[in-house]
Amino acid sequence: MSIMLMDTTEIKKLLDEQRAYLNAFYDTLSLSQATDFIQTCLDCSGLIILAGVGKSGIIAEKIAMTLISTGTRALSLPPTNFLHGDIGIISPNDLLILISKSGETEELLHLVPFVKRRGAKVLAMVSAPHSKLSQEADLSIYLPVTKELCPFDLAPTTSTAVQLNFGDILAMALMRAKGITLDEYALSHPAGSIGKKVTLTVEDVMVKDENLPCCYPGDLLVDVLVELSSKKHGCLIIINEERDFLGIFTDGDLRRALQKHSSSVLEQKIETLMTTTAQTIDKKSLAWDAMKLMRRPSKQWISTLPVVEEKKLIGIIRMTDIIQTGL
Repeated sequence: MSIMLMDTTEIKKLLDEQRAYLNAFYDTLSLSQATDFIQTCLDCSGLIILAGVGKSGIIAEKIAMTLISTGTRALSLPPTNFLHGDIGIISPNDLLILISKSGETEELLHLVPFVKRRGAKVLAMVSAPHSKLSQEADLSIYLPVTKELCPFDLAPTTSTAVQLNFGDILAMALMRAKGITLDEYALSHPAGSIGKKVTLTVEDVMVKDENLPCCYPGDLLVDVLVELSSKKHGCLIIINEERDFLGIFTDGDLRRALQKHSSSVLEQKIETLMTTTAQTIDKKSLAWDAMKLMRRPSKQWISTLPVVEEKKLIGIIRMTDIIQTGL
């Protein structure tokens, strides 16, 4: 067997083909079927259980995991396990979603009467509208597939992509309908990068107390250079006697001032050099939101944000500190 090298033209052709197949799915998917399917899942007071065979089984597992992580009680089980004892988990309040491109998968068809006998509903996700599974299920949704991306139209590619896409839509629709909050989402994701994004606050990361590089507006620049240098935060935060936040003076401001005024700038008061329109942030804000704010589209990213509470300076948060948390 000879192996042909792929060029960019062939890769682009594959990308265009898959885009066309997925666009056809979205263009022809029945909105009324999708609405009925999602509403039935929303009305389920018990477990949503998913099953499939082969590649569809893997998709079933992924959809179940997404449902679980976004506030819906769900699980996936291999079809053969049902008929060897696991069917005992199903109650009349539950709902079983069977996923099959052909809708003729014997392992799934064998399940239907036993599941119905236990009083649970059976839903089907199929790409063959007149299949046995779609006819025997209580409710079925047709997921249109123009053609598999496979050159022989055999390997599950486009069909599994549309299964996964609809599964994600289902999960997000249920999440929105249930009004899952960020705090509730965070409870399900206490670890890893997602956990940090939804739990780590500015207060957890900020520099505070004696480590803050502060000065007063009447101070001369020459007298506060030691503070600017020794604290190594790249800025000075200007406050008054009541610790009200007044402005910020950065290393960049120092360089620009020296270029403009030469050494005479050292005798100027810091109030004539500081930036009074600096962006600030609240200590309860997420560190992830602080990083997005600091990376806002502009000519230059912000490296340090003053943390202010009722006009009082209570800390600063630096981009370097956020990055070190692993966000």
